[in-house]
Amino acid sequence: MAIINRLSPKVADMIAAGEVVDRPASVIKELIENSIDADARSVTAEIRRGGMSYMRVTDDGNGMSPEDALTAFLRHATSKLHDERGLESIKTLGFRGEALAAISAVSRVELKTREREADSGVIVTLEGGSDTGNGASPVGCPYGTTIVVQDLFFNTPARFKFMKTDNAEGAACVNAALRQALSHPELAFRMIKDGTDTFSTNGSGDVRDTVYALLGRDFALGLTDVPENGDETMSITGLVTRPNTARGNRTAQYFFVNGRYVKSQMLSAALERAFVNILPGGRFPGCVLYIKMRENLVDVNVHPAKTEVKFMFERAVFDLVHYSAKGAISGRIAQPVRAEHLPNPPSAPTPPLISESVSAPPRNTTLTGTEPSRTAQNLAPMPEPINATRHQEIIRELYQRPEQSDDTRIPIPAQTPDYKYIGEAYGGYIILELPSELLFIDKHAAHERILFDRLKAREHLPMPQILIVPSVIEPGREDAALVLDNLPILEGLGFSIDDFGNGALAVRQVPSDIELSDIAELIAEVAESIRLGDRPGNLSREDEILSTVACKAAIKLGKNSDPREFTPLIAAVMSGQITHCPHGRPVVFRLSRDTIEKAIKRK
Repeated sequence: MAIINRLSPKVADMIAAGEVVDRPASVIKELIENSIDADARSVTAEIRRGGMSYMRVTDDGNGMSPEDALTAFLRHATSKLHDERGLESIKTLGFRGEALAAISAVSRVELKTREREADSGVIVTLEGGSDTGNGASPVGCPYGTTIVVQDLFFNTPARFKFMKTDNAEGAACVNAALRQALSHPELAFRMIKDGTDTFSTNGSGDVRDTVYALLGRDFALGLTDVPENGDETMSITGLVTRPNTARGNRTAQYFFVNGRYVKSQMLSAALERAFVNILPGGRFPGCVLYIKMRENLVDVNVHPAKTEVKFMFERAVFDLVHYSAKGAISGRIAQPVRAEHLPNPPSAPTPPLISESVSAPPRNTTLTGTEPSRTAQNLAPMPEPINATRHQEIIRELYQRPEQSDDTRIPIPAQTPDYKYIGEAYGGYIILELPSELLFIDKHAAHERILFDRLKAREHLPMPQILIVPSVIEPGREDAALVLDNLPILEGLGFSIDDFGNGALAVRQVPSDIELSDIAELIAEVAESIRLGDRPGNLSREDEILSTVACKAAIKLGKNSDPREFTPLIAAVMSGQITHCPHGRPVVFRLSRDTIEKAIKRK
């Protein structure tokens, strides 16, 4: 008896759709990419109810013939790839030929399209599969393509339980369209959400204008130019944040490779390496960086959603981003990367390191964007390139989260023994003398844990303070949506926050323990806490929020405090009430008298 069944094409299409379409934002991304590949000059996207009920993308691109309009919905049908040799040099955003087939398999689709030279267009309707029904019918429409996607996942109801709120899904759709608009500042984009314009760009090609329109005034004014660096083989240009405008997370890092938005830990690590010893811990630079390279030096066919890429010469790309960003924020000439330092890919099975000759910048070169008289001769040379082994270590250092171990737990006496208060070290550590040891208490971690426990128990909540003038902050559309979706938790802690539109929030009330200068950073960290909450190894979403608020309200490190403030902290630690901060880090370290005496050779 045969136990292996061959799935029907319809079921196979529905399964394959899950690789490409996991939420409405995936649909928006794929449809806009098709519009860009069709040489559109303007693109309009519209969603309703987070995109679950309605999505529409309209462009003024080349359009399709009646035959192509039908073929486009078949799996592995594409105009952007003709044979296997095309995979070696992909120049378009879409090429798999799966997007329309996957979308139509789990929704109701209507396509109107007209070629520029045609007298009329055609309309194609599909419902839950690649069967094109009555085929293509003539219709009057402007040139270009309009595609409407309705009732996403109507035939796969199990997928609904994985969807977030309309507000969150809508924000993800807007963010997906925003990235596409940011990737092509020379195109005009318009985004409509529930009948309201969310953003629009004029297609002037000016990156700063586009950033201003999409990411807001504050973010745009905090950026500095990255002069174009490189050559026809590999080059970079764009904008990075100044050190004083860094953020509390990596959501403001936008990397584009050959016009494609990509997520890359390596690129983030290269950018952040340029800010080492400049930014404090927990602060991250933002950027809008455009990397161009020969198509055969990057593989975009490593992920179904095409948001991850693989570089043939990671070391060269790392150095290009690192030195260009470092040059932008320091005023030095960036480290050059030239074609002669990269071998011809077909004849080079392994990528060598960049030649030592690029370790110093060229002489007599005027720095772009500075006074004509300022040349490389007046500037200190950039440091030596990072070796390949260290390059991988840097990426791991910047991304690996230190593991918590129960072995680090420090036993605390159940009864409060006699102790002597010695003082405070480095503005952050309370020193106590016991008969046989010294205790060092992390005052911030201890206070944070006390506040966290109070907030969680809803006891002794801080008094709310109403702001005379509301604080308007711009955390971005996605972060703003996360905060708004979790308002009941924040309101229970004393916050009052309203949607100010276009990714901005109006904060009208905060707990009295929160300093007004910390509001923007706190909201950004709350959004990141929500994003990390409920993931393996992390606290629940609510506890992550409580921990973030407690951290901001706790005594700050680096500033000496009145010793009288330490009484409740010391009592809580010495009684064993608290031993660790909310994330499991010990709040106290003990140093035995024997250890001290052995160290100074008394024993």
